[in-house]
Amino acid sequence: MDMSPKQIVNELDKYIIGQKEAKKAVAIALRNRYRRSRLTKAEMDEITPKNIIMKGPTGVGKTEIARRLAKLVGAPFIKVEATKYTEVGYVGRDVESMIRDLAECAVRLVKEERFKKVMEKAGATVDARLVKILAEVRKADRGETPEPIFEQSIAEGLKKGYYDNELIEVDVADAPKPMELVPGGAEISIGSIFGDMLPKKRKKRKLSVKEARNILLNEEADRLIDKDSVNEEAIRRAEQEGIIFIDEIDKIAAKGTSSGGQDVSREGVQRDILPIVEGSTVMTKYGAIKTDYILFIAAGAFHVSKVSDLIPELQGRFPILVELQSLSKQDFIDILTTPRNAITLQYATLLKTDGVDLKFTEDAIEAIAGVAEDMNNTSEDIGARRLHTVMENLLEDVSFEADGTQKEVLIDKEFVKKRLGKEMKSKDLKKYIL
Repeated sequence: MDMSPKQIVNELDKYIIGQKEAKKAVAIALRNRYRRSRLTKAEMDEITPKNIIMKGPTGVGKTEIARRLAKLVGAPFIKVEATKYTEVGYVGRDVESMIRDLAECAVRLVKEERFKKVMEKAGATVDARLVKILAEVRKADRGETPEPIFEQSIAEGLKKGYYDNELIEVDVADAPKPMELVPGGAEISIGSIFGDMLPKKRKKRKLSVKEARNILLNEEADRLIDKDSVNEEAIRRAEQEGIIFIDEIDKIAAKGTSSGGQDVSREGVQRDILPIVEGSTVMTKYGAIKTDYILFIAAGAFHVSKVSDLIPELQGRFPILVELQSLSKQDFIDILTTPRNAITLQYATLLKTDGVDLKFTEDAIEAIAGVAEDMNNTSEDIGARRLHTVMENLLEDVSFEADGTQKEVLIDKEFVKKRLGKEMKSKDLKKYIL
């Protein structure tokens, strides 16, 4: 990934509005990974990532920045919530499970890449098998036919999708469903306990040709790739490129100087997370993973507690603190119009399937942004998520009445006033409230 920090920020700007400081911090952290990868092995071992804490209200882009960052470089990425974990001995997930989840993500990424490489070869094998099955079905129905010509015509029809919905009977692997040993904990497959000592069970299933092709394609591709090599590469990526986003870290910070049972438990979770962030070795089913070079990005609103309420050792492992700002009216206007996945475009695309051509005027966008900003100021500040509430209320009748009839619906300021009059009225009365 040879992108400069400026280029990384430009990519993030396509999906996330504002928060320049946070984008700058994560862009530098990502670029430092690339710089580190160009060093000698001895030099690489000395350089660890600089973990980041993002402080800011919900819905301002903390998670989205981390997720888009990982997607940008194809890095193994998982999001966990600090409140999922409790200190050892209490009910809850073991903190090491975040590393096992990261390993699963890395294996899935590597498998997808390897699958793409062998897909052509696997596809040819599967198609030949399906042609044989379809030929047998037709021979049974119509009697013998000269085989080469017969199978050639079936192969051509298969490529064109003529047989996609035809039902056939195929032999597929019977994978036993994994069972949870502890609710919310690790899963284990009884069939995998004995590994390759027992032959894999197979069963006959009646499927459409399209469904059968997908299942057989995955089976064949899985057979063609080297699993040991996949696991080795996945472990390397998890260790060297993995990103773990720890959300709601403020919920495990002891509030102020109070010392009670809950605060002791919160501190226990922090002390359990500490060795993972500091650098330790965690055993997974794919092998041991060292956590020294994984990038940790923590986030929290810190309304009640402060960053300084975290234990000093954990604070020291997150040297970079960036503060994300609440969204302004202009931010809401930009969110409604600028990103590639802007919410107005999402609604327009959805309703187009029912023949509704949705158009938004500039003054309507401004009015919607004003309502969203005011609702965040007068009630709970939930950031950009407030727009989902506002847009659902605004377009409720339009969505309900859409029935496939072609029509154009113009959303202007008057339409917004009519639908969201109650919310706009509360804004006018706000100046009288002490």
